Amino acid sequence: MVKETPNSAASDAARWAALIEAVAKREDREAFATLFEYFGPRIKAFMRRSGASEQGADELAQEALLAVWSKARLFDPGSVGASAWIFTIARNLRIDGLRREKRAGRDHTVEIDPEFHVDEGPQPDAILAGSQLESRVRNAMTLLSRDQLRVIELSFFDDKAHAEIAQTLQIPLGTVKSRLRLAMNRLRGLLGDFS
Repeated sequence: MVKETPNSAASDAARWAALIEAVAKREDREAFATLFEYFGPRIKAFMRRSGASEQGADELAQEALLAVWSKARLFDPGSVGASAWIFTIARNLRIDGLRREKRAGRDHTVEIDPEFHVDEGPQPDAILAGSQLESRVRNAMTLLSRDQLRVIELSFFDDKAHAEIAQTLQIPLGTVKSRLRLAMNRLRGLLGDFS
């Protein structure tokens, strides 16, 4: 058995993303066939583990991959990996199918496996990115002058208008605006690509 390394996982992820891009841009049938060949059996196994019948799992895998073909242009490799995107499509199709069955009254005992509940909260990558950004902003703020930091705190954290800040700090309104502008420019420079 070949052990997966971070580099091989990254190269696989890039490969799947490139294949989806080829489908999106050129309707590349070869790229789609490669995706279908790789992900079809995996989606089917995933559906079987979630309680789908053999036939139902097979139909869901085919439906999911047809959705990949038709929605390929919506794939954003910067937000989620190809594999996660494809399995999310499959999972959502499974949830929709279970809900249709329940509404049609075909199976009143249909329980949606917790694995298939739609999580309306932020995705893990968004949480991580937000946490990283928050940490960078906090670090960058420590590099501001005391006066600039105070104006930022009053404006953004205490939600005070510029005139209120001027009154609180007993400084001219123009000074508040100047300090705020300088502080924001400094933060943009410190944060670089995160700003």
